[in-house]
Amino acid sequence: MKIRMPAGARAVISSLQARGYEAYAVGGCVRDSVLSREPDDWDITTSASPSEVKEVFTRTVDTGLQHGTVTVLMGKDQYEVTTYRIDGEYEDGRHPKEVIFTASLKEDLKRRDFTINAMAYNDDEGLVDLFGGMSDLQRKLVRCVGEPTERFSEDALRILRAVRFSAQLGFGIHSDTADAVRKLAPTLSKISAERIAAELTKLLISPRPEYLYRAYELGITRVVLPEFDRMMEQKTGEAALHAAKRVRPVRALRFAAVLYPAGEQAAVSLLRRLKFDNDTIRTAARIIRHMDRQLCEDPAAVRQAVYEVGEDIFPLLLEVRSAYADEKTSQQIQRVQECYETICREGQCVSLKTLAVTGRDLIRLGCRPGPALGELLEAALHEVLDDPEKNTKEYLEAFAKGHLGI
Repeated sequence: MKIRMPAGARAVISSLQARGYEAYAVGGCVRDSVLSREPDDWDITTSASPSEVKEVFTRTVDTGLQHGTVTVLMGKDQYEVTTYRIDGEYEDGRHPKEVIFTASLKEDLKRRDFTINAMAYNDDEGLVDLFGGMSDLQRKLVRCVGEPTERFSEDALRILRAVRFSAQLGFGIHSDTADAVRKLAPTLSKISAERIAAELTKLLISPRPEYLYRAYELGITRVVLPEFDRMMEQKTGEAALHAAKRVRPVRALRFAAVLYPAGEQAAVSLLRRLKFDNDTIRTAARIIRHMDRQLCEDPAAVRQAVYEVGEDIFPLLLEVRSAYADEKTSQQIQRVQECYETICREGQCVSLKTLAVTGRDLIRLGCRPGPALGELLEAALHEVLDDPEKNTKEYLEAFAKGHLGI
């Protein structure tokens, strides 16, 4: 089998081989290449020690010397080059106590999580598949390398990664691997919130967010996403997953769709617990907050809704609402969407920032700064929300003079 590699990755491997070392592309880049997917990055494994790698290349960064990793810079690209290693005892369910460098590619590959990620490749030897990764790719299976309980005991995050890979690739999970997931799912409590959040995000923005149900069946969500278990008890979880699949693979959108039945407060609490960024939390919360508001296709009502919901959130709200809608409601939301698009196309005013008068204009007319000024601006905006033709400086200044008794 011949795999197309970027010129930089091939140059790294060739340079190491020219100095007498073994070197291979390894892991996800090999898996994705076999599946005709575009790899995100190319990792290299080698028999050379970190210091030897640094002697071969002039431009390197010490990324993780204690774990054998040096980043090699090739033009504008960078490649992580890691020495063959054997992981020592895992004491925290995440990191090995020590790393032992080895001259054996087999020893390096056998420590990896899943067979589909334990294949190596270079142009000279072709595909090195010592643990049946190619067979599992053909069978569309996620299966641990070696004994599943050992792999998951070493690093509990692999438990969630098993479901994440199945969602990204559309694969099943081998029965022995699934049994070990059920048994060891409680050990996910050892994993940091940030790591859990990263894997959940990859799962939910994958082509198959509904595979979160598999995480529920295997007891994973009970540990990392108990809110979803409560949704399943209340018979709302499956509808949420169906909705998530119907919105674009954008983090805030997918989380809003999944967590809407849990409510805004629970959603915010969950996202904060998992240490998501404030923008994701705010966006998801604002979508959920307005999910139950009544929508009417009357243009004035739509302009009012855009103003109250927010110009940035309103189109996202329509997307999630549409994902939950039945046929009748979907038609109504489509009419609201068409009305909204007309408002945007015509540049109709839906906020103070596009109002034809400003606070300075009203002060110049005699309005005092303070709450009264804000109230007058709001009143002027509502005039325009009712009738966009009124959004002229001449009309609104006359409107303001009337309020001021001038």
